[in-house]
Amino acid sequence: MRLLKSFITLIVLFTAVHCSYAQYNKEYFYWTGRRFMMDDNFREAIQTLNILLRFDEDAYEGYFLRGIAKYNLDDLIGAEADFSIAISKNPVFTTAFTYRAITRSRLGNYDDALKDFKEAIELRPDLPNPYYSRAVTRLLNQQFKEAISDFDNFLKFEKKVADAYINRGVCYLYLKDTLKAYEDFDRGIRTNRENPNGYNRRGTLFLTQRRLEEAEKDFDKAIKCDSTIPLSYFNRALVYNDTNRPMQSLKDLNRVIQLDSTSSITYFNRAIIKTQIGDYNNALEDYNKVSRYSPNNVLVYYNRALLLTQLGEIKRAIKDYSKAIELYPDFANAYLGRSYLRSVLKDYQGAKKDKATAEKKIAEYRSRLNDSIYSIFADTAQKFNKLLSFESRIAGKSFERIATHNDDDSNLSLLPLYRFSFMRHDGNREEEATTRFFSQRAEDFKKKITDSMFCITRRTTNISPDTLVLLNKAYRKKCINAREDKDWISIFCLAISETLVRQYTSAVTTFSQAIEMNPANPFLYLNRAATRAEMIDFISSIDNAYQRISIENDPASKLKSSHTRTYNYDEAIDDLNKAIKLYPQFAYAFYNRANLKALSGQLPEAFEDYTKAIELNAHFAEAYYNRGLIQIFMKDTKKGCLDISKAGELGIDGAYQVLKTYRD
Repeated sequence: MRLLKSFITLIVLFTAVHCSYAQYNKEYFYWTGRRFMMDDNFREAIQTLNILLRFDEDAYEGYFLRGIAKYNLDDLIGAEADFSIAISKNPVFTTAFTYRAITRSRLGNYDDALKDFKEAIELRPDLPNPYYSRAVTRLLNQQFKEAISDFDNFLKFEKKVADAYINRGVCYLYLKDTLKAYEDFDRGIRTNRENPNGYNRRGTLFLTQRRLEEAEKDFDKAIKCDSTIPLSYFNRALVYNDTNRPMQSLKDLNRVIQLDSTSSITYFNRAIIKTQIGDYNNALEDYNKVSRYSPNNVLVYYNRALLLTQLGEIKRAIKDYSKAIELYPDFANAYLGRSYLRSVLKDYQGAKKDKATAEKKIAEYRSRLNDSIYSIFADTAQKFNKLLSFESRIAGKSFERIATHNDDDSNLSLLPLYRFSFMRHDGNREEEATTRFFSQRAEDFKKKITDSMFCITRRTTNISPDTLVLLNKAYRKKCINAREDKDWISIFCLAISETLVRQYTSAVTTFSQAIEMNPANPFLYLNRAATRAEMIDFISSIDNAYQRISIENDPASKLKSSHTRTYNYDEAIDDLNKAIKLYPQFAYAFYNRANLKALSGQLPEAFEDYTKAIELNAHFAEAYYNRGLIQIFMKDTKKGCLDISKAGELGIDGAYQVLKTYRD
């Protein structure tokens, strides 16, 4: 009602005054819009500014203010458009370049953001704020040295902004210069002793250096500055745990859950501590919650199996080990755990088989892999029961909710990658009905594979697990002499079968052997990329190596930073780059690359690849569907829903559930 009254009042005022006072009215609406924004009434601000712009299309400051209002309502695409209009009407509008750059940074479009910052700084090199905002963008883009340079320039103008020192310290930390990082964190704290960010950053550095007493003091101070920040309690809980004070650690974790009841990482850590102190039933309850929030995380099932073993619930523990193995059949520790429990139940044959499988997996990792990222799988002493840091997240929010591989169209998830695979003909012609994509080159390739089950698909195979094992054995036997005979087709089929039984490490190696024999075949790269992506998904769930960077309080604006979990799909994307170079008309390759870019957080780039796939195949329903989800996540819900509507029209049934979710 208040909004309606304000709106009516403004219209009456605007129409009642004589036209000779038009300039006065424009200023009135401009300043009224500003006042609404100062009060955080962004919707009312937009309505007020709409009136101004209806009567004065050249009021570039009106577009600028409306862009800020849209940004604060998370309409990033709309904000970027308004900032662009303001710039087109006033090409020397420095602040508009700065804010558009920040918006583009939020959208993940770092290249264009940096171009805008460059324009702003060239126009007004004497203004400090563009240096700070560009430094933040470069930090997010992992250009740490360049970010430090920008923070240096900002600090020449503004020496009393604590977050500038703190964020520069983060850059030094990523460059492994802990001495300078510490100096900057310390300087940030001395600049503003009421800012909890500095204490949290310095405390985390102390924690990694095992200077636990100093870390605890910093987290105490952070909590004293602001008692509503979960990170401070979480970090202090880690210190309490490392200093053998489990009850105090639990108290802090309980506080985190009070502040954020959906924090999977907190439930996970609390379950570990409860297990350590013998509170098994409550620990089990916490693991159950984590499994609901993060159902595809193998570590949850593995740890819960250990707990169930201690509770004497052997069959349930075996079920959890089996679930962990189902999620990733190369997980040697899970086989060893299940082997032990099967021997307890006197299933000696099953126990022997599991132990042999585990030893084989361990040998494969140790003999084939030198990269330390995979050493976790070969270490049979690893119990995976360490507390995870706050920056390691079991389950993410926002885009991670849709960036999950899932064959169920009814869920808000990206439809999965295409690959060559083996499928039984089951009458499901969904893919043929929805994609209608014909590639003579792909058809000629399929004819070279004599197996009638060979096809290109995005679906999970419908072949039973036992049959897949037999298929893998058959191709392994067939390939005994294939390497000497340069029989890349048999080796390629073996790699596919290894992927289907989730022996990803072996599969990647085998695909590489096929590629060495036939390096000009784009389809081999397509499959190796898909397999690498699957393997990365599991590694991320175990290793929790993906960190988020906290950027707070940009003094140039009230704009907020967005933190998303990203994945390192670089090798898989490189494979798809090669496939596209070898066959630039192959729509599936662009679609797959778009998926991986989306999962990597490169949303504008993913949008472009989906668009290219659609240009090559106007009936590519899955590309419309995924592009729609990308646009919805980038806050362009209207265009996103149009794409999803098109996907439904082309045969994706789950599209209509999404439209129902996002309809006005």
